[in-house]
Amino acid sequence: MSSSPTNAAGPNLRHLARNAYGRLLLVDRHGQTHENVTPVRAHPLSAPDEGIAFVGTDGHELAWIDHIDQLPEDQRTLLREEFAGRELMPTVRQLISVSTFSTPSEWTVETDRGPTRFILKSEEDIRRLGEGRLLIASSHGLPFMVPDRFALDRASRRLLERFL
Repeated sequence: MSSSPTNAAGPNLRHLARNAYGRLLLVDRHGQTHENVTPVRAHPLSAPDEGIAFVGTDGHELAWIDHIDQLPEDQRTLLREEFAGRELMPTVRQLISVSTFSTPSEWTVETDRGPTRFILKSEEDIRRLGEGRLLIASSHGLPFMVPDRFALDRASRRLLERFL
């Protein structure tokens, strides 16, 4: 991906919306409209709200924003909806139970997409991303995000700490 044309959303991106077919439409700093734009996170795990490129159908970068907060609220919501539709990374809200405190073990969790169970093969499948964030890989390779392990309820934290 190329380097950013400029640093602020204003000069790069005038407007972001959906067209009649539900695809992203971007109006660039020159007033030119680009259809079927794809947003791409520069650092999807370590800094998901920082460094977002908007790429055209030809694969070239059309616009860049340093941080999602540079966009107006309605456009931030639209961008988050677009990422949610493409990225399947459930967020763990609560650990309900684990089958055993050794691995492999079956975990039952409540996520932002509902309850689910998965197998944790080993403790190495839990990655610390900093600032209390964790990425847990199931035995099938599906990643589960814990945005802040310290914000989990007490019972969930106790279960999780047995594996950290």
